Amino acid sequence: MKLSINGQAREVDVDEDTPLLWVLRDHLGMTGTKYGCGVAQCGACTVHVDGVPRRACVTPVGSVAERDVVTIEGLAGAEADAVRTAWEAIDVPQCGYCQAGQIMTAVALLKEVAKPNDDQIDQAMAGNICRCATYVRIRRAIHSAAGDDS
Repeated sequence: MKLSINGQAREVDVDEDTPLLWVLRDHLGMTGTKYGCGVAQCGACTVHVDGVPRRACVTPVGSVAERDVVTIEGLAGAEADAVRTAWEAIDVPQCGYCQAGQIMTAVALLKEVAKPNDDQIDQAMAGNICRCATYVRIRRAIHSAAGDDS
């Protein structure tokens, strides 16, 4: 199966219904995308497929063949840079396990809504669970990345 991962053509020999998460981690050695729940409820495995956040744990690899998949390792651009800078400045992570999925979702939000309000942030981020409950810092970092430090 031919895939486009982070702008690179990759080929894997797996069943079409193998979850994308396991192809990324076990076959391609890309461990930034995390396993959290396995049922698309926690967001730790979030990747972008054609620019849209998707849960890799329930996405059959066959459904992303010939599509553009971006993982945390390949995330780039102005929004990604702004989010990473804000995440560090505000010291968002505590344990850090969920952060790849949080960042992937935050970047997708900022690409869609340049200056989201609290409700838009809460709605976009609702599917991402942080066991350390850093939600207030996550929201503040998204505002900061959007250039709204209020």
